[in-house]
Amino acid sequence: MRTAIEGARKGAPPAEIVPQRASSEALLKEVQHWLDEAKAEEIVTIDLKGKSSLGDFMVIATGRSDRHVGAIAEQLRKHLKEKGIGTVRVEGLETCDWVLIDAVDILVHVFRAEVRDFYNLEKMWSATRPGEQTSH
Repeated sequence: MRTAIEGARKGAPPAEIVPQRASSEALLKEVQHWLDEAKAEEIVTIDLKGKSSLGDFMVIATGRSDRHVGAIAEQLRKHLKEKGIGTVRVEGLETCDWVLIDAVDILVHVFRAEVRDFYNLEKMWSATRPGEQTSH
């Protein structure tokens, strides 16, 4: 028979050892600031809470060129790593037409302007889902 202490050792570490994650709202403010610092343009935030299990927020921004898109993504990855968010995935750095930075609760899309216009994620995510239509 195991004691309560032995059982606790097999479970999660004590609370004082577990790092506290910043709320997604606080991290969102920092992400928006970092994008602004990197001279990203047309920064739009979409609240995903209750709409998707992908995360809490989606942030969409534009870079002036493929080099600018790559630089924005790299700066954002660096800031997130310094913040202690180690599970950041980045995709699209090969071509830098569209880079996705997945910071767990926040998805950041950095596009070249033409690519952003083509995919038009803002329109797709702002569409009303069936059953959510407001009555008049």
